[in-house]
Amino acid sequence: MSKVAVVFWSGTGNTGVMATNVAEGAKEAGAQADVIFVSDFSADKMDEYDAIAFGCPSMGAEQLEEGEFEPVFAQCEAKLNGKKIALFGSYGWGDGEWMRNWDETCRNDGAVMACDFVICNEAPDDEAIDACKALGKALA
Repeated sequence: MSKVAVVFWSGTGNTGVMATNVAEGAKEAGAQADVIFVSDFSADKMDEYDAIAFGCPSMGAEQLEEGEFEPVFAQCEAKLNGKKIALFGSYGWGDGEWMRNWDETCRNDGAVMACDFVICNEAPDDEAIDACKALGKALA
């Protein structure tokens, strides 16, 4: 059984809802899935998981949340080479540039992307929920 970590930060709860559905998809596919708020995760824990979903909403000028999420992710970057991951998050404005940049960073770090990233505007609708579950299944 594969172990999947769903590591996220959420301010309004939208990305948190996405994280729950990513984990549900992974479990439906037979994996063990742990939903972990980013402040409870570190690069040291990456080796405990076969795959990791990182979730973070767009902040400010289309960037990752800088207080808690970005510093933890920066530590994890050194361990992305060869790691199976996927990305998700919600946004309130813009066109998803933060996610395209983040995806490119992960690919340049050698991460193995399990599937395309999932983004949604504001609260996830049924389509976004289904996409999150599919992302979880792809990681499992």
